[in-house]
Amino acid sequence: MRNRRLIILAILAVFLGTMAVWAQEDIEGSHDHPLATRMPGYYIDSYAVEEFGAFAPTVIGGKEVNWEGKKYSISYSRKESTPQISMLQITRNYEQALKAAGAIILGGDERRLAAELRKGGAMTGIYIEAFNEGNTYSLTIVESQPMRQDVVVDAAAMGKDITATGKVIIYGITFDTGSAVIKQESEPSLVQIVKLLQSRPTLKMYVIGHTDNVGTLELNLKLSADRADAVVKAIVGRGIAASRLKAAGVASYCPVASNASEQGRAQNRRVELVEQ
Repeated sequence: MRNRRLIILAILAVFLGTMAVWAQEDIEGSHDHPLATRMPGYYIDSYAVEEFGAFAPTVIGGKEVNWEGKKYSISYSRKESTPQISMLQITRNYEQALKAAGAIILGGDERRLAAELRKGGAMTGIYIEAFNEGNTYSLTIVESQPMRQDVVVDAAAMGKDITATGKVIIYGITFDTGSAVIKQESEPSLVQIVKLLQSRPTLKMYVIGHTDNVGTLELNLKLSADRADAVVKAIVGRGIAASRLKAAGVASYCPVASNASEQGRAQNRRVELVEQ
């Protein structure tokens, strides 16, 4: 009887040991972000992706930073077979790798690190935080981008704004970075602008292009003017007389938010219709 119990206990120990090994594998559907791989000997125990999310990293020194865009939240744990490493070793490894990639280190300490990588007009925020003496750490990556405009301001709402303030801000007309080609998803907003002008036959509008402050002022002045001109051509192409519209670009001269954060820059990249 005693031997039987010992055999059962031995089998149970093997089973539990096998389960522990299985548990130390990446959860289904998870993977490293292409920008930042993991520390050797760690596995992913939590993984989430938001198409548009916000994150405010801890930056030593009191600087306020806010990121918005596609958000990756990945948590790593050390495998039992992996030698113990310190929290500082984790952050220093990422710091060196990010610097080599051209990232700017915003701040950090022995267990936290915040950085931004800017390439081709886009910004990616990276935040690492280690816990439990280095046994676990989290990696948050935000690929900053404007939010997809699912809600479109209709012609009636545009008309009310123009009556009240003489202008209306349009966020539903979008462009790729550095481009003046109107993106396909802008169509619903263009349709509503045309409806507004059709409902008010005597209304004449300035179409004003605005940018953030990324890049030189000269380039942004040209880009904002080119974008405004593209919007005018799109509206005229839908049957509105060209004499009712005039395009202008003001670059970053008239911000509606601070350009210090990606959230603010996204607000500043816009088209405005201003009553003549």
